[in-house]
Amino acid sequence: MNDDQKTFTKLKSYIPYHSPFDPCPPIGKKYYSTPPNLYLGFQPPNLQQYHPLEALKKGTLWPVFYDYYENPYEKKRR
Repeated sequence: MNDDQKTFTKLKSYIPYHSPFDPCPPIGKKYYSTPPNLYLGFQPPNLQQYHPLEALKKGTLWPVFYDYYENPYEKKRR
């Protein structure tokens, strides 16, 4: 393994290209979230399940697929 390999995170970021001829100021760093199902590959049998009422609140029946969205831009506002 490479030492410079980043640790796993579902929150990714990138910096959009800014042309030297662009009259607008640079946008800065942009963030996006990747869903947990991208890293699972397939749904194994006998996964743990939420209670049906809790599953309605979470939006999924399986805890493995639940992903709480944390707004990265919210920290800048405070």
